[in-house]
Amino acid sequence: MKHSKDGKAFTKRDLLYKALLLAGTLALIVYFMPRNGKFNYQFDINRPWRYGQLIASFDFPIYKDAEVVKREQDSLLRRFQPYYTLDKKVATDELARLRGAHTAGRQGLFASPDYTRYVERTLQGIYEAGIISTEAMEELRKSGTGDIMVVDDKLAGSRPLPGIYTVKSAYERLLSADTTHFDRETLRRSNLNDYITPNLVYDLKRTEAAKADLLDSYSWASGMVVSGQKIVDRGEIIGKSTYDILESLRKESAKRDESAGQGRLMALGQALFAGMLLLFFMLYLDLFRIDYYKKRNSLALLYVLVVFFCVLTEFVVSHDLFDVNIIPYAMLPIIIRLFLDSRTAFITHVVTILICSVSLRFPHEFILTQLAAGLVAIFSLRELSQRSQLFRTALWVTLTYVLMYFAYELMTEVRLAHDFSGLNMRVYTYFVINGVLLLFTYPLLFVLEKAFGFTSNVTLVELSNISNPLLRRLSELAPGTFQHSMQVANLAAEAAIRIGAKSQLVRTGALYHDIGKMENPAFFTENQSGAVNPHKNLSYEQSAQVVIGHVIDGMRLADKYNLPKTVKDFICTHHGKGKTKYFYISWKNEHPGEQPDDKLFTYPGPNPFTKEQAVLMMADGVEAASRSLPEYTEECINNLVDKMIDGQMEEGFFKDCPITFKDIATVKCVFKEKLKITHHTRVSYPELKTVAPT
Repeated sequence: MKHSKDGKAFTKRDLLYKALLLAGTLALIVYFMPRNGKFNYQFDINRPWRYGQLIASFDFPIYKDAEVVKREQDSLLRRFQPYYTLDKKVATDELARLRGAHTAGRQGLFASPDYTRYVERTLQGIYEAGIISTEAMEELRKSGTGDIMVVDDKLAGSRPLPGIYTVKSAYERLLSADTTHFDRETLRRSNLNDYITPNLVYDLKRTEAAKADLLDSYSWASGMVVSGQKIVDRGEIIGKSTYDILESLRKESAKRDESAGQGRLMALGQALFAGMLLLFFMLYLDLFRIDYYKKRNSLALLYVLVVFFCVLTEFVVSHDLFDVNIIPYAMLPIIIRLFLDSRTAFITHVVTILICSVSLRFPHEFILTQLAAGLVAIFSLRELSQRSQLFRTALWVTLTYVLMYFAYELMTEVRLAHDFSGLNMRVYTYFVINGVLLLFTYPLLFVLEKAFGFTSNVTLVELSNISNPLLRRLSELAPGTFQHSMQVANLAAEAAIRIGAKSQLVRTGALYHDIGKMENPAFFTENQSGAVNPHKNLSYEQSAQVVIGHVIDGMRLADKYNLPKTVKDFICTHHGKGKTKYFYISWKNEHPGEQPDDKLFTYPGPNPFTKEQAVLMMADGVEAASRSLPEYTEECINNLVDKMIDGQMEEGFFKDCPITFKDIATVKCVFKEKLKITHHTRVSYPELKTVAPT
């Protein structure tokens, strides 16, 4: 086993869990990191080149940008001629049907051989020119095609589109080819459209092959850069042509690196970078936050949040979904601040932002804005009990983003010296969207509470509402205990504020610490009325067990009503492993020289192990004892507080919790001030004397 600083041992299972957590986190982060090859320069159009002089180390083409490629390819395709096959069998069949109809002796056209010969001759010419469907003709005209390729007996030739017939134009041709010798009305009555069928069939295979050959012959480059040529120097503004050259160099570098196995080297570098940061983060937890390091839920929450934001960033960048400035990174320190503490929130935020920055084109401005926003988020939201607090934090974070980025633009954008039209307003819009998304922290807290077993201030505020069913039942069954709990809550919350502890947690814990007394309320002094005391019929051991039972009963009720673990801890620690002194001392007084069974008079514990639990133990003891003071003078109150808390310290109740002597002295001062105000002597009002009539 390995021993920690506080002497507690880590089991092999704990070490294995932490190793697997670290390895799994690192694997996920590195897996999603984009790998763009050896060319890792960050640049953008109309911005200065921040690096040294860049010289081409090999020949490479200057690729055209996507818009130019699309425009030129569209222009090529507009001149492209699709392929159609001339089906001669259609003409043969239709002309045969025409002759068969004449032989059958039908009326109309077929009564005159001249008309029959005319129609047959004209229709033969139309079929030789080609008939296409009306829908296909419309598509060809819309695409701007002027000619098509017609395959006739495996020989392809170009034919102008106006020389191709549709069913409709072929019918019009039959009617109007020779109106001098043949009557149009006579032809129309002969149902000539029955013998007109499209004989040009779209040849998909030949068309696609020809289109591929055309695009293959297209030149993707607009020039060449030769080895040794200067591309750009430090401070030069990157214009359109330089930007195209740099983008071409990026693409060529990626192709060369893929063949040289650079991807594996880059993955190794990314793993080393992210692994070192995660290892430093774990060392921070081991050195300064050992309590989080030992708790699996705390460790899991921290690493899950780191993985989530890193993977989200890498996925967005790799797939170019949207700008990363939209992602509400300030949500991470807010969540950790509310569940854990400010220092851990900031360290986690720094580690996450540094890992995310590796995937970005402009990491420096990203780091500056995100770290500033994270600090403001931590400072502005120390406790969350109302939705309005989160709304104010979102406004502060958005304002921080805007001011930091504006300051950065003033330092780096030369164009702003003339006017502010060069401001990147799109990025400021992203910051506003970021602030809106930050509001979703509120519902997310509920999900994380249930998933990792934490308790937020929002939940504590809801539990501290006296309309809560359990507290309402306490006020009905044990009104004295309820009033005592309210007084303890006020005392403990004020003391917690003064020493920097979690006041809302203490207040909620104080309201529930004595709920077990509902099971036997009459056995506790604050609920007794008159001279009836049920302890008179019990032995000291039995009475002690009844009193001790309120801790056990309280835990049972807490489980029944699904109270959070942090609240249940106040129930079992508010007496620690102390004794029921009244019954213990009474037993010893009646049995001088004998030794009692200490287990019968001792609470199950444990002793307080957090600063908040220690404050509650002190407040509970002082408030209960203050009810038995014969008089409420300043001296009596001071002596009571000192005696009660010093006695708890002497019994070692606070050895396991991180509370200092300075904190205890502050708590004493708070209790003395509050008790003096609570138990001050009121002025007696004089009665009106009546004067006897004269």
